[in-house]
Formats: sequence, C-alpha cells, structure tokens
Amino acid sequence: MLVDYLRECWRVLCEAAPYMLFGFFIAGLLKGCVTEGLLARHLGGRGPLSVLKAALLGVPLPLCSCGVVPAAIGLRRQGAGPGATAAFMIATPETGVDSLAVTWAMIDPLMTVLRPLAAFVTACAAGLAANLLPERLLVRPAPAAHAHCGCADGCCGAAALRPGLLSRVRAGLAEAFGDMLADVGGWLLVGILLAGAISLLVPEDFFLGLPGGELSSMLVMLVAGVPLYVCASSSTPIAASLLLKGLSPGAALVFLLTGPATNATTLTVMARSFGAALTAVYVLAIAACSLAFGFFANWAYAAMGLNIHAVIGGLNEALPEQLEAASAALLLALIARAHFLARARAHGHGCACG
Repeated sequence: MLVDYLRECWRVLCEAAPYMLFGFFIAGLLKGCVTEGLLARHLGGRGPLSVLKAALLGVPLPLCSCGVVPAAIGLRRQGAGPGATAAFMIATPETGVDSLAVTWAMIDPLMTVLRPLAAFVTACAAGLAANLLPERLLVRPAPAAHAHCGCADGCCGAAALRPGLLSRVRAGLAEAFGDMLADVGGWLLVGILLAGAISLLVPEDFFLGLPGGELSSMLVMLVAGVPLYVCASSSTPIAASLLLKGLSPGAALVFLLTGPATNATTLTVMARSFGAALTAVYVLAIAACSLAFGFFANWAYAAMGLNIHAVIGGLNEALPEQLEAASAALLLALIARAHFLARARAHGHGCACG
C-alpha cells in the first residue's frame, strides 16, 4: 500500500510540475512588470473603477491567502480604497497563472475558464459591497514610514532609484522561484500528498451517493474550504482527485474558490487589520458567489454535454513522460532550494537582531 501511495503521489506531481514551472515563470514576469506604485495609483478611492482594476490585477498574481494580507495592508496604507482592497484580497489568492496552468493540466479547459471568471466576479461583488460600508466601521492601517528618511508617501527619490525593466524582470523571476516558491511549494507538496491519499483510499463512487444532491456536496466543500489553509495551486490536485471520486464540478469549484481565499489565520488578521465589517463582507461574498458559481458550473457542464469525470487530466497525456519526470525533479529541487534560502535568510536576520 505504501508503494502504491508513493507511486500515486509521484504521478500527481509529474502531471502538475511542467505547468507549475511555467506558471511561476509567468508570475516572475508579472512581478517584474507590475510595481506596487502602479497598483497604488490605480486602486485609490471608492469608485467602481478601482474595484474593477483591483480584481483584474489580482487574478493573475500568485499570492496565497496569508501572503496577500500584508500586500493588501501595504496597498491600503498607500491609499487604496476599502473596495479595491477587498477585491484584491479575493481575486489574488483564489487564482493565479500558476494555479490556472495546473487546472488546465489536471482538470479541463472549462474549469480553467470558470475559475478566474468566478474569482473576478466574487472580487467585484465584495469590493462594491465594501465601498458601501460607512467609514466609521473601517480600520485603516497607519501609513508606513520609509526607514531612511521617515516619509510616508514615497517621496524619497524613488523615481530616481527605480531600476530598469530588465532588472525588475530578473528580480521578479528571482522572487518567483525564491520567496513565492518557498511560500507555495510546501503547500503544493501537501496538496499532492493529500491527492495521493484520496486517489488510493477513497472509493470511486464516494460522492455519487451523498444525500441532498449537488447542494449538499457544495455545502460540504464550503464548510471544509473556509477554515482550511490551501493555496490555489495545492487545492487543484486535491480537487482533481475528488472529481475522480464522483464530486460534481460545481462542488469542486466551490472548494477551489473558498479553500485558497479563506482560512482561520487570515480571517483573524483581517479582522484586526481592516475591521470586522470588511471581514464579514469578504466571507459572505466568497460563500454566496462560490455557491452561485457552483450551480452555474454544474449547469454549464450539463448544457455542453461534458462529462468532467471522463476528460479530467486528459490534456496532460500529450506531454512526454520524460519531460514530466524531469519537470517533477526540477520542481522538487527548486522547492528545496527556495526553502533552504528562506531559512538561511531567517537565521541571518535572527543573528543580526540578536
């Protein structure tokens, strides 16, 4: 059984690895081209346009729910409105170029389209609702001062020191295969281990006999996804394994939307940093929109005559086995390197502070 389990985990890793590497490469390019100053300039105010921009900018960025909180705090300090902040915090962890690449490989093209569409609509709905909240219910983080001069508005000659595009792209790629991979890589491996266990231990027709129909399975995924911490990439192999056990595409989409965007730690930090009102809007928007898109996904698959359980993962069969195995080995090596460098930096900072 142990050998079968390890073989199943290796199969899942091989399926995901080429697309994960491609996704992180694109993420590095985005990181180099999209600067924080650009985000802050376009996300200010309470207008619907800032919410739309925040949702569009957040969809391709590969940040997990814990990683997006400090980024959102920074944007709020730079003047982003409450609606734009909420939209960015939902669109960013629910999807990203890395998770979309894995969704394409491990599930199917329709889910690859529905996932970012649902994230975008959910982010816009939450952002527009957050803009209706009165200012007295909102908590605004204090502006962050620059360490070398004490200013809080980015006036310290930043334009003169701004690196060129090539330097930013190099730095973005280094961060994508460094800090980003260190944040996501471990959770991706956890997701693969869970997917291997589901594939090996859960009966093939487990979800077909649930009482209550499609609503009950979606509610189960909603209740499981809200407190659970999984990043968008690690949730994909879990969802793919559940689909192979009879889970409906709508219930899988509910898990793909709620799992990456919420967890107990993130919600606690949000309540302290942004206030209970904005946190409540955040959770309610995710829950309502994920269920609505779950029903829509089931309808779309039925209307198109698609059987997701028959085609899941079929696109990945076109890749040579040698490429998959080499990509899996490279991904494991890069994850190990990223974690080693992250631990070395943390140890170095600890020694300096001591």
